[in-house]
Amino acid sequence: MATANQDIIIINRLKDDLMQAEIIEIEWERVLLHITIRVQRIRDIDLSELDFYLVSRNYVANAKLRVDKIEGNDIFLTVNPTNPGYCRCLQNGTYTLTVCRKEECICLPQVSLDLASELEKKSRTLIHNTGTQGYNVTFAIAEDDENMHLEIIAQDMKRSGIARFNTDDHPDRPTVKWYQGLPEKIKKNLMPTKRKRKIIRLYYQTRLKKYRNKAKKTVLFISEQSETLGANLICVMEGMKKRGLDQQFEVLSSARNMVGKGGYGFKSWLRLMDKVAQADIMFVDDHVPFMDWMEVDPKTRIIQIWHAGAGYKAVGYSRWGHKGSPSAYSAHRQYDFGITPSHNIAFFFSEQFGINEEQILPTGMPRMDSYLDPEHRKQTEKALYKQYPMLKDKKVVLFAPTYRGTNRKSAHYPYQLIDFNRFYELCGDEYIVLFKMHPWVSASVPIPEKYKDRFLDLNKYPNINDLYYIADLLITDYSSSVFEYSLMRRPMMFFAFDELQYSYSRGFHREYRPAAPGKICSTFDELMDAFAAKDFEFEKNGPYIEYHFDHIDSGATDRVIDWFILDQMPEETVRALAQIEEENGRLHRLNFSSLEAKEDEAENEDE
Repeated sequence: MATANQDIIIINRLKDDLMQAEIIEIEWERVLLHITIRVQRIRDIDLSELDFYLVSRNYVANAKLRVDKIEGNDIFLTVNPTNPGYCRCLQNGTYTLTVCRKEECICLPQVSLDLASELEKKSRTLIHNTGTQGYNVTFAIAEDDENMHLEIIAQDMKRSGIARFNTDDHPDRPTVKWYQGLPEKIKKNLMPTKRKRKIIRLYYQTRLKKYRNKAKKTVLFISEQSETLGANLICVMEGMKKRGLDQQFEVLSSARNMVGKGGYGFKSWLRLMDKVAQADIMFVDDHVPFMDWMEVDPKTRIIQIWHAGAGYKAVGYSRWGHKGSPSAYSAHRQYDFGITPSHNIAFFFSEQFGINEEQILPTGMPRMDSYLDPEHRKQTEKALYKQYPMLKDKKVVLFAPTYRGTNRKSAHYPYQLIDFNRFYELCGDEYIVLFKMHPWVSASVPIPEKYKDRFLDLNKYPNINDLYYIADLLITDYSSSVFEYSLMRRPMMFFAFDELQYSYSRGFHREYRPAAPGKICSTFDELMDAFAAKDFEFEKNGPYIEYHFDHIDSGATDRVIDWFILDQMPEETVRALAQIEEENGRLHRLNFSSLEAKEDEAENEDE
């Protein structure tokens, strides 16, 4: 039996012909690779005992495939090349799909003839790093093998070095360096500038000075997306103070807008690095750009408490293959943990952040603690009716879609699709409509003056959650607003006029139609017809809530504090984390060098 640090030698039993199998299907689901194997013959082996590995030409297993289900003789497998289980991409190399029973290699499945002709089409290039790089996964039949064994070639492609410039302006321009012609914003992010090196050096120098002999642990709350901390960060920070934990811990915060403003001077970086260097625990609520190029000391525990509950838009590594996706190693890879409202949807967040599902814990969203507090709701409703007296004794429709465009600068909404006249007439004396667009949409809603007795533009209202309390119907599209509003247990409608285009350009991180808890309409006329008929498909709401929420209470903040700051994680979580660490350790100790003997024997026979 191998000890913890010894190789686990895999015995080559291919000649014993214990199993024959074909690969009959290869499919992609975002960055997830699904492979279906059909077992043709097997001798005295239970299919549930089998393990499936991607073995490199160096006879190292760099990925273990997950068995999703077994139906008859068909085995359905999944692997995520962007994170096979150790929070990194599958390493560059050529891999063979290998079937094992415990420590015996018993089969190398062959590709079915029907699939063999489709392999080129199944191959995929996932562009990433703002479109400057690509991660190739190519499928082929092994050339040095008399059988139809599958080769999976993984290759992260770097920049080609081809010059980028306008040839009309410079027809005779000589070859230039790879970064010429790139937009300045992208160039700054890609080039290893002296400034970045200086900041990294500053961080580690400060870390050496300030981290030693500290009397208290330091908790840092940081945002690089706004000059104010996000709601989740504020809730946890205030929750610590409320419990008196600011006496036990040093509590620091930092908020800068690196997306909008950027361009902070060196003094700002000096202050930030001073705080990051002191941190034992660091809470972030969105992408932190400097962590794309600076590795924080692994002793610092980093927890992503992202603001969104569960929308449909693909983000992070779910967007590989689309514009605006992160690089192979980005800030997300440095997270030790993330949070989710439900264990059922932990895999959404783990896929997006490129970390393991076991690292996403179902604490709930701290910002929803006050939202679910009955007294807070009562006071908020009272204040809203006082501020907007026209809402009294009316049913309220909240029109709250997400933005269109690629970023904050280009964010907009196509208001021309709204038929204000028909919407106004259908409201009659029964409804008032509140328009609350995504915060990135700066353009006001063009409400004609004659309709302002029933239509209100509340774009500048600070907290959309407040409006959920008084809304009798939510109209949205792909926004995560559905998450919070579902708990009001009131109907929703979805105006998805660009569903197909959105799915191919922006991308969804799950199937949209089965997941949306309400009526989906493709045109505004269809939306108005359903509104007039009160055809909301409200029956979808209950199953949505049951699936998306482990806790419906005001305890999320305390769970975040207890689990991440006070180290009081549930036992099942501790066991799951230990198990994934053990499995990764075992994976990297598997030694398939016995398969080399098969090749040597074949060469001798040829001679």
